[in-house]
Amino acid sequence: MNGNTVALVTGGSRGIGAATALRLAEDGFDVALTYVNGAGLAAEVVGKIEALGRRGLAVRADAGAADGPRTAVEETVRALGRLDVLVNNAGAGVVGPLDTLGPAEVDLVLGVNVRGAFLAAQAAAAHMGSGGRIVTIGSCMVGRVPGPGGTLYAMSKAAMTGLTKSLARELGGRGITANLVHPGPTDTDMNPADGPYADAQRSMTALGRYGTPEEVAAMVSFLAGPDSAYVTGAEFSVDGGHAA
Repeated sequence: MNGNTVALVTGGSRGIGAATALRLAEDGFDVALTYVNGAGLAAEVVGKIEALGRRGLAVRADAGAADGPRTAVEETVRALGRLDVLVNNAGAGVVGPLDTLGPAEVDLVLGVNVRGAFLAAQAAAAHMGSGGRIVTIGSCMVGRVPGPGGTLYAMSKAAMTGLTKSLARELGGRGITANLVHPGPTDTDMNPADGPYADAQRSMTALGRYGTPEEVAAMVSFLAGPDSAYVTGAEFSVDGGHAA
């Protein structure tokens, strides 16, 4: 990639977001990432980005706040000079029986997962030129909800299909692509491969194992790069066969 190419990864201080930020840095991007509470973790990721010879930036911005996504985009452009790739990764996961989910939980999940992704894409698109990329992280639960308790989360991630396809149509004439990645069970702090629900989730995959954040990041890398120039409005499962 050109030395001036810039990516923004929301929720990039840990898990899939951190792995994606580092993979994009390896690919030659300067990388900004957002965080809410993990300032130390964000600084560690920035340090690793800089160790790869790229510029790194950590921006404290809440994807669920009305001004959070725009703040992240504007700070990225101000500090790094431009924006070429947005990875909508920040997410909130609240699961539980339908009758236990109140308005506060609904507002949290939809605020981060739906409104936040929309506002980030809207703000980023204003700064992108031809070759721009918007990659959003969805969920394997869009294709298959294996049990009760996931209604709110699955609903929020299913909305990303509509967002992605619409962005592809709206921005295609400007040479900007939009695509969606659906991770399956992935070994992160939020869903560790040795956690109490891991065996059940592992058994739902065709490969019988958890994925790694780096495996998801590899797909994002492809969609952020030049080889995916004719790919837009598409959905890609990195789920070990969870939806098979």
